[in-house]
Amino acid sequence: MKNGKKEFRQKPYRTLILFSVLTLAVGAFLISVFKTSLKHRNLPPNTATVHDRGLRGSIISKDGYTLSRSGKTYQATIFTQSLNPDKKDLFIKLFSIYSGISTGKIAKIIKKHKGYTVLAKKLDNASAVRLKSLAYRLRRLNVFVSMKNKRGMRVLYGLDISENGEKRFFPLKDTLSPVLGYVRNRDDGRYTKVLGVKGLERRYEKYLGRVKNGFIKGMRDVGGTIIRNKNCITQRRQDGMDVHLNIPLKFQRRVEMILSDMKNLTQAQEIIAGVMESHTGKILALASSERYRPDHITQKDVYALNPKFSEFLYEPGSVMKPITLSVALKHHVVTPDTWFDTSGGRLKISEKYTIKDDEIYDSQTATDIIVHSSNVGISKIAWRLTGKEFHDGIQKFGLGKASGIDLSRELPGKIKNTHLLENKLHRANQSYGYGMLATFAQLWKAYSAFNNNGIAVTPRIVEYLQAKDGKKYMPKPKTPNLHSVDSRTANQIKKILKKVVSDGTGKAAIFPGLEIGGKTGTAHIVEHRHYINKYNSSFYGFANDNKGNKYSIGVLAIRLDKHHMHFASQSAVPTFKKIVSALVEMGYLKPDLTKLQEQKLQAEEKRRRELAKRKQQQRTKEIKAKLRREREEIRQKQKLKRIMMKSKQRKKVLRKAKRAKETDKIRQKRRPTPHEAIPDLF
Repeated sequence: MKNGKKEFRQKPYRTLILFSVLTLAVGAFLISVFKTSLKHRNLPPNTATVHDRGLRGSIISKDGYTLSRSGKTYQATIFTQSLNPDKKDLFIKLFSIYSGISTGKIAKIIKKHKGYTVLAKKLDNASAVRLKSLAYRLRRLNVFVSMKNKRGMRVLYGLDISENGEKRFFPLKDTLSPVLGYVRNRDDGRYTKVLGVKGLERRYEKYLGRVKNGFIKGMRDVGGTIIRNKNCITQRRQDGMDVHLNIPLKFQRRVEMILSDMKNLTQAQEIIAGVMESHTGKILALASSERYRPDHITQKDVYALNPKFSEFLYEPGSVMKPITLSVALKHHVVTPDTWFDTSGGRLKISEKYTIKDDEIYDSQTATDIIVHSSNVGISKIAWRLTGKEFHDGIQKFGLGKASGIDLSRELPGKIKNTHLLENKLHRANQSYGYGMLATFAQLWKAYSAFNNNGIAVTPRIVEYLQAKDGKKYMPKPKTPNLHSVDSRTANQIKKILKKVVSDGTGKAAIFPGLEIGGKTGTAHIVEHRHYINKYNSSFYGFANDNKGNKYSIGVLAIRLDKHHMHFASQSAVPTFKKIVSALVEMGYLKPDLTKLQEQKLQAEEKRRRELAKRKQQQRTKEIKAKLRREREEIRQKQKLKRIMMKSKQRKKVLRKAKRAKETDKIRQKRRPTPHEAIPDLF
C-alpha cells in the first residue's frame, strides 16, 4: 500500500514537469514568430509595394471555348524632371515605336506636365511587356538621370509600367448574346474593376468576382525593382471562379444563324429559340436573332440588351390549350375521346363577347380540339373545372411564377386569380392563352413535362463552377423541378401533340425517323388596350429518337405583321424543323430511317447545302459589286476633286495674269513718253 501511495504521489509531479516543458517550448515558438512578424512589419522606409490584383473568372462553353474573360490594363508613367534633356528626342521616338502613340502626342504630354506624368492608359498585356523591356533598355542608354528624393537619397526614376485596371474581353463577338450579358467599369480608387450588369455576367457576379488581391512588398534596388529576399512580404492573388456552361459553341452558333435567316424571311422583330434535354434541363442552345457585341454596345443595340427569354411577357395564345386539357384530364372530368359540341366554330357567351374558331366543326373530341386548335372546344373543357382547380392546375406547370432559369432577371408573369376564374368568361379566355402573361422560359419549362413523364424541369445554362485550384461546385437552381401532372396524363398529352404534327397545324415540323410533337400558338398583340394586326407566334414541343435522346424545343417569333407569314405554321414551325435538322446533322439525334427515307433526307440535305452555297455566292457577288461601286464612287470623287483643284489653280493663274496685265496697263499710262522724259535743251 505504501509503495502504491508513493507511486500515486509521484505521478502528478511528472505530469507537471512535462506540461511546463511543453509550455516553455510553445512560448519560445510564439515569441520567435512575433519577432519575425515585427521584423517584417518594420521594413526600412525606402520600401515599395507592387500590387497583383485578382482577375474576374471566365465563362467557358461546353466544348471548351472561352466566351468571356478578363485581362489587366496598364499605364506608363515617367518623372519628367529625370528625363535627360540630351536624350529626350530619343525617348520620344522609342516610346512611340513601342507603344504605337504618335511622337507629337508624347512630346505634347511631356511639355505640358511636370513631375509624375501618365503617358498612356489602358495598355494591354502585350504592350506592357514591350514597354517593360524598353524601360530596361532606356536605363542602359542613360536616358534617365538619378535625382535626390525627399529623404536625400539618390533614386533613378525611369519609365514605370503599372497595372491600373481590368478589362473584359468577348473573343467571339456577338455569340451567345444576350445570354452572356455585359459589364460596366467601376472605379475602385485608382484601379478600374469590372461589374456584371446583365445575363450570366450579372447572375454569377458573386462567383466570377470572388477575387483576392496579391502584392509584393520590399526594398527597391537602384533600378526601382523590388529585391526579393527574406524581408520581402508576398501574398499570392486569387482569381474568380470560372463558369462552365452546358451550351456547346458549335451548336449554339448554328441555331443563331438559323434564327437570323428566319428573321429576314418572316420580317419578325425578333426570333428566340431554346433546346434543352427533357429529363435534365441542360440547355444545348439559347439563341436570339437580335445580338450585340458586349464590348462595343451602340445605341442601336439598346433593344437587344434585355434577354427576351425571361424578360419578355406576352399572351401565349393556343399553346395554353394542351396545358388546360392536361388539368382537365388530371381531374378526370374529360378523356381524350370525350365529344364536345363546338357550335360550328362560334359561341356567344355574352352580349359583347363571342368565341370564334378558324376551322368550323359542329362537334369534336378533346383530342381534335387540340389538333384543330378550337377555342370553343377548349372553353367548354375549362368549364368542367372549378376556378380553383384550373388556377392550381396551371400554376403547377410553373405559370405565374419564375421558371428558375439562371439569367440575371426573370419576370414572374401573370395568371388570373381564383375569384376571377370562377367566372366562365375569364376561365374560357385563359384556357386558350388570352388574359394572362407568360415568358418563353415558363412555357418552355411547362412543355418539358409532356416529354418527361409529368416532371417540368428547370432550364439550366450553367453546368458547374470551377475555382482556380480545380475544385468544382454545382450551382443549385433557384426553383426546383415541378411535378405538374401524373405520367399517364403527360403521355396522353404527348400522344395528342404528336397528332398535332402529323394531322394538324404542325405538319411542317415532321422529320422522318424521329418522334416529333408540339403545339402552335398565334396571338394578337395589345397596344393601348386594343388588339392590333401584329402577332406573336410560337411553337413548343419535343424531338426524340429511339436511342433515348429527348429534347424540349421552344420557338417564339415576336411581332409579326398580319400580311407577312404571321401564322405559327409559317414562321415558328419551319424554324423548329431547321433546329431539329441541325440536331440530326450534329449527332444529337439519330433518326431511325429506311433506305428510301435516308436517300430522300440526303437529297434534301444536298439541296439545302446547294441552296445555301448559292445564297452565299450571291451574297459574295453583291458584296463585291457593292465594293466595286464604292471604289468607283471614290475614284469619281477623287477625279472630280483633282479637276476642281486644277480648275481652281487655272482660275488662280488666270486671275494672277489678269491682275498682272491690268497692273502693266496702269504703269504704261503713268509712264512718260520719250519726248516727255528728255528735257528740251534747245
